[in-house]
Amino acid sequence: MNQGPTEREGESAEPLRYLSKLEAVAIETELLKDYRFGKQQLIEIWGHACAIAIVKAFPLSSLGKRQPTVLVVCGPGQNGCIGLVCARHLRIFEYAPTIFYPKRSSDSLNQDLMVQCERMDIPSLSYLPTEVQLLNDAYNLVVDAVLGPEADPAELGEPHAGILLTLKQVKIPIASLDMPSGWEVEGDNADGINPEVLISLIAPKKCAVGFSGKHYLAGRFLPFDIQRKYELNLPEYSGTDCLVEL
Repeated sequence: MNQGPTEREGESAEPLRYLSKLEAVAIETELLKDYRFGKQQLIEIWGHACAIAIVKAFPLSSLGKRQPTVLVVCGPGQNGCIGLVCARHLRIFEYAPTIFYPKRSSDSLNQDLMVQCERMDIPSLSYLPTEVQLLNDAYNLVVDAVLGPEADPAELGEPHAGILLTLKQVKIPIASLDMPSGWEVEGDNADGINPEVLISLIAPKKCAVGFSGKHYLAGRFLPFDIQRKYELNLPEYSGTDCLVEL
């Protein structure tokens, strides 16, 4: 029987591992191929954890409304799918999400997740206002699910380049999923947005080493063998929590 990582002596003294792009891809590939996690299963785990992190960072009472408005901005890739799941769970948690998903993928998973949101009566924007004050007035916070570690900011085209330009100007808080959109996985964040909250998935990426905002990690589901192989040195999670604040 495999022992959990917290049962090994001395691990708590080791620093938390921050992943390179290749390491993040390798771990996800192993989860899918060797451990037989389904892609939709992982996306559901991550999206649910992201919604819980947002609730912890921005509880209903702190926003002054029973149903605070949340704009969830989704990109065309995996991070966008995680954003759709996050929006659905935020709706269940009594928030009022709206989705902006300008470049929808033809992939059946993306389409299924969008249908699930529509059946939950979550509205969608047809365009993102360029007048930033309109966003500041309409929403309490933004969920950045535009670009994940798989994306290359250097190859960013429209409409996403314009979206990031707008998000860099908003005054309401932003919560980024896995990594802030526009950042390089391994460090260069000069052209990216500046979120107040970051929710890292699996393990934090190298670009998050100097992140100064509120930082959550959702990696408790990881098999112990993977944690050992990559020497992740994950922090201890409390009780039955699926995420931990770093």
